[in-house]
This record gives sequence, structure tokens and C-alpha cells, in this order.
Amino acid sequence: MRSLAIAGALLLVAGAASAAESPVPLKDAPGRQLVENNCAGCHSLDYPRINAPFLDRKGWEAEVAKMINAYGAPIPQENVPGIVDYLTRSYGVGG
Repeated sequence: MRSLAIAGALLLVAGAASAAESPVPLKDAPGRQLVENNCAGCHSLDYPRINAPFLDRKGWEAEVAKMINAYGAPIPQENVPGIVDYLTRSYGVGG
């Protein structure tokens, strides 16, 4: 019975902690919706902010290509330029 009470308390604490976390929205700029629609299904949208200090346009092109070719992301080829443009302008080195 005591184990059940402890487990319940841990679940409440974990639930409260995750409820307190809110995702950081992407920068509002042209192409944001493309990134949200094509990238959020596979990973957190915190990824661009985490990698922003390291990637220029060529880096973002390589990252998007990696997501498609290595990880099988179902991103239509016609969406790639808009995604790369958004990531470069909003999160690229010097962006």
C-alpha cells in the first residue's frame, strides 16, 4: 500500500513538472508553418534554437537533407527550399 502511495505521489510531481514546461515557439517569419508542419511530427521544435549557433545556410541544407535521407522524414521536395530559407533567416549563424 505504501508503494502505491509513493508511486502516486511521484506521478503527481512528474505531471506537475511537465505541465509547467511549455514549448518555446518558433520565430514568427515566412516559412514557420512549413517547419511546424514538416518537422514537428518527428522531433521537438526546440531543435532549431539548439543548433542555431552552429549552422549557416549550407549547414541547414545538410540538416534537412539528413532528416530526409538518413531518417526518412516525409518532407516533400518542394517544401525543402522554404524550410531551409526559414531556418537560415531565423536561426542561421548571424540570423
